[in-house]
Amino acid sequence: MRHQPIRRIALFSGNYNYVRDGANQALNRLVDYLERSNVRVRVYTPTTATPAFKGSGEIVGVPSCRLPFGRGEYRLGLGLSSKIRADLSAFKPDLVHLSCPDILGHSALSFAKTAGIPVVASMHTRFETYPRYYGQAWSDPLVMAIVRRFYGRCDRVLVPAESMAEQLVGQGIDRPIRIWGRGIDRSLFSPDARHPDVRAAFGFSPEDVVIGFTGRLVLEKGLGDFAAAINRLVEMGVPHRILVVGAGPARDWFSKRLPQAHFTGFLQGADLSRAIAAMDVFFNPSTTETFGNVTLEAMASAVPVVAANATGSRDLISHGVNGVLVEAGHAQGFADALAAYCQDRKLRLRHGRAAFDSSKLYDWDAINEGVLHNYIQALAFKRKAEQSSQAGNNHLIDGELRNRSPQSDGAYAKASG
Repeated sequence: MRHQPIRRIALFSGNYNYVRDGANQALNRLVDYLERSNVRVRVYTPTTATPAFKGSGEIVGVPSCRLPFGRGEYRLGLGLSSKIRADLSAFKPDLVHLSCPDILGHSALSFAKTAGIPVVASMHTRFETYPRYYGQAWSDPLVMAIVRRFYGRCDRVLVPAESMAEQLVGQGIDRPIRIWGRGIDRSLFSPDARHPDVRAAFGFSPEDVVIGFTGRLVLEKGLGDFAAAINRLVEMGVPHRILVVGAGPARDWFSKRLPQAHFTGFLQGADLSRAIAAMDVFFNPSTTETFGNVTLEAMASAVPVVAANATGSRDLISHGVNGVLVEAGHAQGFADALAAYCQDRKLRLRHGRAAFDSSKLYDWDAINEGVLHNYIQALAFKRKAEQSSQAGNNHLIDGELRNRSPQSDGAYAKASG
């Protein structure tokens, strides 16, 4: 790689490796790529004595507490202590990357602004949609205001898909927005992972049509919509089987509504890829995704997808080609789409092949190279602004920063653009 000015990145994460999820898998892959590109990354995050996996980069634990509302498996970073501030100052990052609009993220953003360090934020989930799943819908406007202020203060915002870029523009975020997509490990997720012995171990026969779900078992993943659609499918008399892969605090809630389902618990690696490949249809009704890593994993396994017509899914799925998009919350619409796949093997195979072909576009290193390019652009623009300020043209640069819309700066360009 040619010489580039980024040598040290300070990354702030609310959950970097103590609970495994799609967001921190993407962050760890990015850090691994950066370190292979001779960029040192220091990660500031809540930590536990029992992390889910070994994280990439240098990890620095920050003060934190357990989250309330039955989500105690996650921790809330409590801002920058004097010790963390001293560590950060000694590290002297060229750029700060924020991955969560929590207390820690806001504190790091203020620190960077005061120090004149460029800030790039990446959006991994739609936090503003969470309160309604826990009886706190009244707080939606407040959460949205916090999210808008957070991203509006950053120098650049990275989102996983065009639908999320459109969402941020609609919410009034006037920062340059770039697409940081997601990749897939094709050596792991593949149609070759499908094996009759695996299906048999789950209790499925070769003739069974298996509808699958993969992910954290939490209400915001659309578990209610999943159960409602399956109950409609039962009422319609359409034969099917259910496979649920994952663990989480809503596991008992979900299993009571789907007593006929086979629950595998948490799986990873080859066990996860074999379970996904054992499915005939993947069902993802979530509306809180910004990308949908599990959807891409199913597509790479040649499994057609039924999903909510929401952010993330609509960027991956071509309706009627490699899957079906249904309006969020429409139980009968989901059931009808699932029924079509259950009753037509040729349709399943045709859409599965198309899904597999679509998944070939997603390569991790190429995608993460685009993130590094965005870091370099953000740093260059910051230095240009400083030079112009010293020359007495600060009002022009400041106006450019305030008034530049995402559209005029190529809001929906890929991260490498």
